[in-house]
Amino acid sequence: MDILKVIILGIVQGLTEFLPVSSSGHLVLASEILNFHEEGVAFEVFVHLGTLLSVLIVFRKDVIKMILAPFQFLSSRFENEETKQYLYWDLYIIVGTIPAAVIGLSFKSQIEAAFSNILLVIIMLSITGTILLLSRFMRQKNQEMTILKSILIGVAQAFAILPGISRSGSTIVTGIFLGIDKENAARFSFLLAIPAILGASVIKLKDLLSMESYTFPVSYLVIGAIVSFISGYFAIIWLLDIVKKGKLEWFAIYCYLLVIASSLWYTFLK
Repeated sequence: MDILKVIILGIVQGLTEFLPVSSSGHLVLASEILNFHEEGVAFEVFVHLGTLLSVLIVFRKDVIKMILAPFQFLSSRFENEETKQYLYWDLYIIVGTIPAAVIGLSFKSQIEAAFSNILLVIIMLSITGTILLLSRFMRQKNQEMTILKSILIGVAQAFAILPGISRSGSTIVTGIFLGIDKENAARFSFLLAIPAILGASVIKLKDLLSMESYTFPVSYLVIGAIVSFISGYFAIIWLLDIVKKGKLEWFAIYCYLLVIASSLWYTFLK
């Protein structure tokens, strides 16, 4: 494993973790094409931590206010409307995280097996493209978030555990379909990513600690994390602008082109 592969996979993870094109699908394909399978668990842990840091930095104001909201409520400062809204968002994030947590823990072995199925990844990427294309025909309704809507968006996130299904794409489009303002749908999607990425990192870290031997250079892991952080940061900024403009279908074209390219590679070059 050389440093160039580390940088490439770090960029892939950072960009695709937040852009609606499926980070898991890209990592499966990139790892297969680059023949990078050794010490994959360790690499996944570090690049996930890099992308986690990027979303925390971009949404630091929201995260801080969400952390403080319960304490402000306990100190009888709930009369502040902003505090009330952030306390509700805490609840929405918790409820929205439950479906993915249940599915991820209940079907861990089956999900891991899916990551070695290239054909499944290609099929799921085509579904992601279709989901993104449908966003073009959805009308803006500017409705508020509710418990039920957060659960349904959480179900969409659970579905995105499958490699090839975009977590950000499925959750944002589901939010828009449910009538939520597109910018709030994107904001909720990114905040919902925090416990999702953290949970995935903890599970992978447990697998990493159970490994009997480990020879992968730590410096490579750190470089991968830094690269994924930088690319993830700019991916979030870019996607927020694209969602604001209502141009998610651009990524549908990319997904379809990737499906065609991956299918040709799998058929003739693998």
